Amino acid sequence: MAKRVQLVLTQDVRKLGKNGDLVEVAPGYARNYLLPQKIATNVTPGILKQAEKRREIERLRLLALKEVALTQKAAIEKAGKFSIAKQVGENDAIFGTVTTAEVADLIKSVTTQEVDKRDITLPDVAKIGTYRAELKLHPEVSVTVEIEVVSK
Repeated sequence: MAKRVQLVLTQDVRKLGKNGDLVEVAPGYARNYLLPQKIATNVTPGILKQAEKRREIERLRLLALKEVALTQKAAIEKAGKFSIAKQVGENDAIFGTVTTAEVADLIKSVTTQEVDKRDITLPDVAKIGTYRAELKLHPEVSVTVEIEVVSK
């Protein structure tokens, strides 16, 4: 079996690694694909230092995003229960539904915290009552809020 070659990736490669990762690949794969396409570079001490510095900067950026998400979570939890007024028909059934965009706008108006509507998981809301919505603020930070649907 041929000796494996160590390279540092300059781009994310599916099933191989992320940008800056040190990988071992077959010499032919390195020589015929990764190096000519400039997807990877040969390992040198300088390249390793650059890759390590890039990883540290990325780690700090992700840590800062998590801190922002934690402050958002605290502000949203402090607000408590949110209330949405909807037009009501027979048997306390509401006309239409409560959308994630409405919930995002409500949270922004009450707490001044910007929440993306795509990060909100809302159950089917068909009647007046209290419902729980899940907000995913960060991959590691989520918060559950109570939404009360009342009649106009």
